[in-house]
Amino acid sequence: MMEVIEEKEKSKATGKRWFILLLVCVITFVNYLDRANLSVASTSISKEFALNPAVMGLIFSAMSWAYTCMQIPCGWFLDTFGPRLVYGIALLGWSLVTGIMSLASGVSSLIACRIGLGFFEAPAFPANNRIVTTWFPSHERGLAIGAYTGSEYVGLALCTPILTWLLVTFGWRSIFITTGVLGVLCFIGWIAFYHDPASAKGVNKAELDLIKNGGGLSDTIKEKRKISLRELKYLFSNRQLWGMYIGGFSIASILFFFMTWFPSYLVNEKHMAILKFGIYGAIPYFAAIAGVFVAGRWSDWMLSKGLSMSISRKMPVIIGLLLSAMIIGGNYTNNISLVITFMCIGFFGQGMASTVSWALLSEIMPKNLVGLCGATYNFITNMGGALSPLIVGYLIARTGSYSSALVFISIMGIIGAVSYIFIIGKPERIIISEQE
Repeated sequence: MMEVIEEKEKSKATGKRWFILLLVCVITFVNYLDRANLSVASTSISKEFALNPAVMGLIFSAMSWAYTCMQIPCGWFLDTFGPRLVYGIALLGWSLVTGIMSLASGVSSLIACRIGLGFFEAPAFPANNRIVTTWFPSHERGLAIGAYTGSEYVGLALCTPILTWLLVTFGWRSIFITTGVLGVLCFIGWIAFYHDPASAKGVNKAELDLIKNGGGLSDTIKEKRKISLRELKYLFSNRQLWGMYIGGFSIASILFFFMTWFPSYLVNEKHMAILKFGIYGAIPYFAAIAGVFVAGRWSDWMLSKGLSMSISRKMPVIIGLLLSAMIIGGNYTNNISLVITFMCIGFFGQGMASTVSWALLSEIMPKNLVGLCGATYNFITNMGGALSPLIVGYLIARTGSYSSALVFISIMGIIGAVSYIFIIGKPERIIISEQE
């Protein structure tokens, strides 16, 4: 009897992949705090250094330019050295830069720190995607990607009131010290606990088989391999990927409005007190969390019911992008409750689009180019993150109002939806022929 019980235990898959997902979620939580902490501090920084909206837009965007330029090199590093080393170095680097930002004394030092932040944060999402694609079977991947994508907004939703309290009580520099220390603690946890499936402790053969048989890439991603120009060509010539690149550009443009200008929009355009923003400003982030999990679960459910990849993965993104265009409603009311409602609808849609877009990418990317394909996607889409704060800052400086900025963000949502509908076509795994 004991032998039968032991045999059943051996045949039951362990849950190591869920612990790995928790680790990734915590790091992503901190990652987005370090990206968005400047938006909470921006009103005080602008006053202290007498910065106009155009200059503030430049400071906001500095992180994204460095982040974007490093995407493809980071993809190569991930495919060559693996996520444990690359992610560890990145995590420690961006945490230290965040702490150093508390010492900034003007525009130049603020921009330098934001560039450093973007440089070190560049591997984060290609690494997240590679880790989930490695550790999770296809039918769990939407939920897994939704979990770490939701962690972006969890950090912003839960910590916006805390960061606002730090701002009012101790000044803006305390925000960067606090978030920097959190990152260093995460680095210690990452080095202590992360390994790829083949070398991880606490994972049995049943779980490895579950991952492999379900389409996980635990035994198909080879490290320290050379990538040819012929393989690289596919990343810039494939129609499916270009449809995703354009859609992702739109998704990032919307996200970075919320991560940069949203607090200033409520304080300066809608005349909300800073402490009041700490409460009301967190609500759209909770809406984004809901969007992430609704879309992830809905997408996986449709896939499990036998619906096509096109419907299961594309529909939530298209609906989400169209909902994000509702942000324009903020131009037609000064009622704070209505403004927050429009922002919630927009950010709910952005959360839907963000999570399932990565799930779709994991289904179509070439198996031997997971890191580089994810990095290329992030490179092009984050051009939206780089340009959006600049464009919004220019529009505000030029018009003295946020109205045209909201029009711009709404248009980006519509462009993204059109790209998913008409350019991507039928999603399928990209196979690179050995004979070409």
